[in-house]
Amino acid sequence: MPVPTVQPPATAPPKPTWEPKQQEPPYPWLRPTIRIRLTLLYGGMFLIAGILLLSIIYMLAAQALHVGSELPFKIVDGHVSSNVCNLLGEGTSPNSVNAAMNSCVNHQRQQALDTLLNRSLLALVGLSIIAFAFGYAMAGRVLSPLGRITRIARRVAGTDLSRRIELDGPDDEFKELADTFDDMLDRLERAFTAQQRFVGNASHELRTPLAINRTLLEVHLADPQAPAELQQLGKTLLATNERSEQLVEGLLLLARSDNQIIERKPVDLAEVASRALDQARGEAEAKGVEMRAELAPAVVQGNGVLLERIALNLVQNAVRYNVPDSGWVEVTTELLPGQALLVVSNTGPVVPAYEIDNLFEPFRRLRTERTGSDKGVGLGLSIARSVARAHGGRIIAEPREGGGLVMRVSLPV
Repeated sequence: MPVPTVQPPATAPPKPTWEPKQQEPPYPWLRPTIRIRLTLLYGGMFLIAGILLLSIIYMLAAQALHVGSELPFKIVDGHVSSNVCNLLGEGTSPNSVNAAMNSCVNHQRQQALDTLLNRSLLALVGLSIIAFAFGYAMAGRVLSPLGRITRIARRVAGTDLSRRIELDGPDDEFKELADTFDDMLDRLERAFTAQQRFVGNASHELRTPLAINRTLLEVHLADPQAPAELQQLGKTLLATNERSEQLVEGLLLLARSDNQIIERKPVDLAEVASRALDQARGEAEAKGVEMRAELAPAVVQGNGVLLERIALNLVQNAVRYNVPDSGWVEVTTELLPGQALLVVSNTGPVVPAYEIDNLFEPFRRLRTERTGSDKGVGLGLSIARSVARAHGGRIIAEPREGGGLVMRVSLPV
């Protein structure tokens, strides 16, 4: 009878690693790191400064000793005379003469030391100025790669992700930081490219069936022989389909507007606001809402279509959430130092201050209304805030006294 063989337990395959293991250099202590380079640089600077200071002090001391070694008196015809020392006249005792000569020599030595000290201080001040200037220049040279990394990072944040640092030089910490930053930019670029591709595909896949449904419903509604029940059902389905189209357009625009604007052109907020007012005028007249405008030229750099969407969403919200037959909407544009303002004010229901932030959340409205309202899909203010952020600006909502809101959009010029 054959003996069954025991199979060894299956082992799990090794987990894949996303990062390739970096090979360590054979002699890591020989790597020209920033610490070693700065140590050699500042150590060499201190050594050179010490040598210079020692040489200057030696020369000054030699000069001072040379001056101090000269005798402050002379012997003429057996008599001691001096122009420096106050020697006693003839007939004085030898001890008095020696004391006077000793005092004179000490005075001469003190004068030489004072001269040495003054010149040493001047030399120290001069060397300090030279050392600070040289240190500033060398620090700028050492930190220049960091400045380049910072400039590239600013350009990437303000324009696109296709720029790279590609830092050349020794394999030090700055080179490692630049390479890591380039790798991060590669991943971010791939991620954003995939997101844009997904948004484009989703846009096509979601719009196509909705457009087909709208066409079929319009064809059936155009049939005069269709029963009244089917006509009413078709209108309801057409309204639902239109609402779905608005929701899809809003979501896709919200996904696109969360990113920075790459292509910027001069756009006048006054022209943008005027177009938004023209598009919302019919709805305002139907609700009896008065439209006011005070538009001053305010040119900013941005995307005209997205900025027009900000103005249109704010104006439409101001018209829809207003007081019927007696309300008004006022739109103003203004150019201030460093920024341009778009302000939309309207009458309407009283809005508590604690509910202001909720208005900018997707699918949120006043009184926690959801998408069941016929006033929109709940994405207007979310899209406006995303577009403003993408342009480097912001939008602020403030409740009006007596009801309504004041929407302020500030954009950099």
